[in-house]
Amino acid sequence: MTENRMTRRGLCLVAFFVLTCLLPPFVHATGDSGPDFATFQGATMGTTYTVKVSDPPSSDAALDKRWFERTAASIDRELRSVNDQMSTYLKSSELSQFNNSDSTDWFPVSDATAEVVLLALEIGEKSGGLFDVTVGPLVDRWSFGPGERQHDVPDEAELASIQKRTGQRHLHARLDPPAIQKDIADLRVDLSAIAKGHGVDRLVRLLNEAGLPNVFVEVGGEVRVTGTKRTPAGRQSWKVGIQKPDARVNQLALAHPMQDAAMATSGDYRNYFEVDGTRYSHTLNPTTGKPIEHSLASVTVIADSCAKADGWATALNVAGLEPAMQLAKDQGLDTLLIHRINNPHGEDMIAFKVNGTGTMAEIAERMNASSVFAQASMSTSEGSFAERMMPILILTAAGFGAVLLAMAVGVIFGRKAISGSCGGLNATTDADGTTRCSMCSTPSDGCKELRDKMAESEKLNA
Repeated sequence: MTENRMTRRGLCLVAFFVLTCLLPPFVHATGDSGPDFATFQGATMGTTYTVKVSDPPSSDAALDKRWFERTAASIDRELRSVNDQMSTYLKSSELSQFNNSDSTDWFPVSDATAEVVLLALEIGEKSGGLFDVTVGPLVDRWSFGPGERQHDVPDEAELASIQKRTGQRHLHARLDPPAIQKDIADLRVDLSAIAKGHGVDRLVRLLNEAGLPNVFVEVGGEVRVTGTKRTPAGRQSWKVGIQKPDARVNQLALAHPMQDAAMATSGDYRNYFEVDGTRYSHTLNPTTGKPIEHSLASVTVIADSCAKADGWATALNVAGLEPAMQLAKDQGLDTLLIHRINNPHGEDMIAFKVNGTGTMAEIAERMNASSVFAQASMSTSEGSFAERMMPILILTAAGFGAVLLAMAVGVIFGRKAISGSCGGLNATTDADGTTRCSMCSTPSDGCKELRDKMAESEKLNA
């Protein structure tokens, strides 16, 4: 094998390992079925989903495979239905058709769309307008919608003009027959702050009605669980993580045990852009038409439905710390509010404090007392740098190991070129029955020859 051929084979293996590490983990529905646990993962609504089922219905391998495939298909079908009804990115969705219509007559929609709009209107009214699903034009103008990203700051006159086309007072919904209506022709509705939670509720209902009482469902960070999970130590509550609101580090603030409840978190620390050193969050205050500006970094709400938790998390995040605390108490909500505080260790460091209402009040006190949570996130510290560099170091080690493995293949099996010498890694079968290495895209004859030589070598060494 020549040096160039060895190099190409090494690069093939490097490419495989690099792509394995870099591709999004939830591109297609995947999972393992078995007697105790099944996991389904995929992409939806511009984000990802994870479904975990404790105690699948059978331990028979063949039956498990059929059950898994049917369940995966039903999950995908349900989520596609939510998109078909409420997506602002699909021009064919019910919501997009409503938004693009100039009619002010009642517009027929599915029961689900009417129910979500009614819930949104209810939360909007109870929050004093802090939750408003008609802010679509503002979302677009601030470069957080499906349109072109401008990433500039509109002036007051432009915002005032846009706000004339917003306001949930211009939106109405009914269930019998299901329909929604707008008073002004160019009113637009954006359900992205509540649709993910609704999708979670739909999946939970789907699985429960299929005879699966113990499930964990997450879509884009919004979670609902029912029942418990089986573990080696016995049945336990599901644990749901609440992330520390700092995009520079990937740390959990809390792993909260839950049964038969939903959780949603809204924060300003991931989706934003900066202009002249000022950060503009994707969360807009409907009353001002501008991104929120206060110390509240994230709000977590626990409720009986994920749609309700999703909507209220957004409303409270818009409100700011003190108004959010009062509003949560008035509505009887269980919430965890994490806000930024001045850090005595330096301006380049971030510190947080936690407040809670309802069942989360005591948990907030314990978190504040925890030295682990009280530690500041450091933007330039060695610890933060090491954490950010760790994935690169792991990827580098994997690539280096792949090169060594490729060179070892060349040394062991002589100088003859082996087609597709990724060794059959990630092998797939084409429609015509030909097996190919998906990375090298070469026929499998070489891979077969490689396996034959390996078998001969094993016999000689036996």
